[in-house]
Amino acid sequence: MSKSLALPVNQKRLHIETSGVVPSIGRQAALLGIARASVYYQSRAKEGDAVFIKNKIDEIYTKRPYYGVRRITWQLHKDGYQVNHKKVHVLMQEMGIQALYPKPHLSKGNPDHKIYPYLLRGVTAGYSNHIWGTDITYIRMKHGFMYLVAYLDWFSRYIVSWRLATSLEIAFVLEAAEEALENYGAPEITNSDQGSHFTSEQHTRLFLEKETRISMDGRGRAMDNIFTERLWRTIKYEEVYLKDYASVMEAKQNIGEYITFYNNERPHQSLGNTTPKEIYETNKR
Repeated sequence: MSKSLALPVNQKRLHIETSGVVPSIGRQAALLGIARASVYYQSRAKEGDAVFIKNKIDEIYTKRPYYGVRRITWQLHKDGYQVNHKKVHVLMQEMGIQALYPKPHLSKGNPDHKIYPYLLRGVTAGYSNHIWGTDITYIRMKHGFMYLVAYLDWFSRYIVSWRLATSLEIAFVLEAAEEALENYGAPEITNSDQGSHFTSEQHTRLFLEKETRISMDGRGRAMDNIFTERLWRTIKYEEVYLKDYASVMEAKQNIGEYITFYNNERPHQSLGNTTPKEIYETNKR
């Protein structure tokens, strides 16, 4: 059985044969005029390897959130992964990426739940605890995946709470909401999508009891929760995509450490190169 090693050369991949009667890898690299150290093994995913393909979809979608099924399928083909658009559509549905909308819908709507209007058109967060945003995203692992929910203070970009879970049961969302309210008080406005987790009476009651006004994105409006969308991109590029979590415990530990770094040490250019914690603590009312 042959294997191949791949490397990018001017944004293209070359394949070096590693079995049969062929020159050594070092010799082949020398003939191609490339460094041996730049050659790396690239596994060939089978179409049935759903988790692997989901992870690739997540990478493509995070980079190009406006891509739908056909564009993601095209990108997968371009990257060397042979999977048809019907399979991509099914996997995106399982992941909660709604092909009809330019944003993820990990929490599907419930027609029996009350939908609140979007309150933030023309509104800019002016101080800490003015506006919180929340959302759920897909987190890849070596052998599976998890879901991450976070509550983000829009003014300071401070993550006031987060939770990871292996399923989309509502408990982890409620735990994160309760922790945020207990530790940081209540925001004036909380914003989310129209998914069933956030429209549920259990979730909305937590905020209504604190006299928080509830705002919900309009369907298909990817920009309504833009700060949380940017947070997901940052976490994935600076933490998740650099790791290959082997267990739930490892994922929680590493993501937890990254969020602590993000809040307390990572300078934000949009915040004048200060940290979210500094901005949050000095701008509370």
